[in-house]
Amino acid sequence: MNHRRAFLQTVAGVGAAAATAQATPQAGETDRQYWVRTMAKVAEPVLTNLAAGTLKRNMPVECVTGDVADRRKVTHLEAIGRLLAGIAPWLEAPLASGPERDLQQRYASLARQAIRSGADPQSPDFLNFHEGSQPLVDCGFLAQALLRAPNELWKKLDSATQKNLAAGFLSARAITPGQSNWLLFAATVEAALAMMGERFDAMRIDYAVRAHQQWYVGDGLYGDGPRFHWDYYNSFVIQPMLLDVLRNIGAHAKTWQALVPDVLARARRYAAIQERLISPEGTFPAIGRSICYRTGAFQLLAQIALFGELPAPLTGPRVRAALTAVMKRLLEAPGTFDDKGWLTVGFAGHQPHLGESYISTGSLYLCAGVFLPLGLPPADPFWSQPAEDWTSRRIWRGDDAPADHAITV
Repeated sequence: MNHRRAFLQTVAGVGAAAATAQATPQAGETDRQYWVRTMAKVAEPVLTNLAAGTLKRNMPVECVTGDVADRRKVTHLEAIGRLLAGIAPWLEAPLASGPERDLQQRYASLARQAIRSGADPQSPDFLNFHEGSQPLVDCGFLAQALLRAPNELWKKLDSATQKNLAAGFLSARAITPGQSNWLLFAATVEAALAMMGERFDAMRIDYAVRAHQQWYVGDGLYGDGPRFHWDYYNSFVIQPMLLDVLRNIGAHAKTWQALVPDVLARARRYAAIQERLISPEGTFPAIGRSICYRTGAFQLLAQIALFGELPAPLTGPRVRAALTAVMKRLLEAPGTFDDKGWLTVGFAGHQPHLGESYISTGSLYLCAGVFLPLGLPPADPFWSQPAEDWTSRRIWRGDDAPADHAITV
């Protein structure tokens, strides 16, 4: 069958050009096979090039409205940190023998080689962990990846790479975060350092967590700093990192554990809102900054599904169907990938002027946040049960449904 052959070719590592040729859905393909194949299409050029020490040589640096020379200093850490943050749960997932596990093991090995290459000061692809301000952001995403896959992305690293990576994260302390979601990048780095057995700075975690408690505006949403912004940063950064920091730091310090129930309740409410934002056609409002992160706008909904914390009446099959529809609208839009398989700047295709001055090719790999539910095994109801129509599709066709309500937490 064509879909089976395409999947096996991807497992074999056909490379970016072949992945591009296989972009369209295959007849009879399951949703999970589609997600894995789409994930591989996104991941292939980044992982293979950084593992080989050729990322800086081969990755284009598209930046229309900003300083390209400046973005060249940071875009490569952006690409690997954001990509791995999205695919880490899948790398960590126990899978039965078969094509998907073969691909998983190949990518886990490539990811470790990529980290080795990026953390080695002698490598041509040595990453910038501390020069300028942007590296704090993507040290945060790379740290989040380690928290999500500690066995595959930390414990299985060789000791020299562990030492180099820890040094890179520690060097990022030279960067002072702004009064915004950036506080959480610093906190996430510290949570990862704690997991890595390094001394961590509890003040960086405490300041980030307490500030966001103050910036909570109600009904599942936080301000990005003292003021509320209509954008997707509650999903790009704020709520996923709050959850990952609090869920991991408890093994090292109990200071913040009393906050976990409220933070989770707010995240569950925001996940419900996110699901309602997906139209019957799989579109959603292109609002606010950084919409070029595409499917990354639904990282929080994907994360709550991964945690098995979807609030009723949401179900895994309903969320799976909604996210699949979004994925197809955005990641299959003509022009989303260039002819060598790299992501291009845009939202629904190549729309370079939608990219802010801080957007470049590496930034775009935050789209991988949508893949978090691949960390659930294939037998989980999220994957194994038949797809269900999501809320807006039901309501717009005239189905009755329970009224929506705010939360008071």
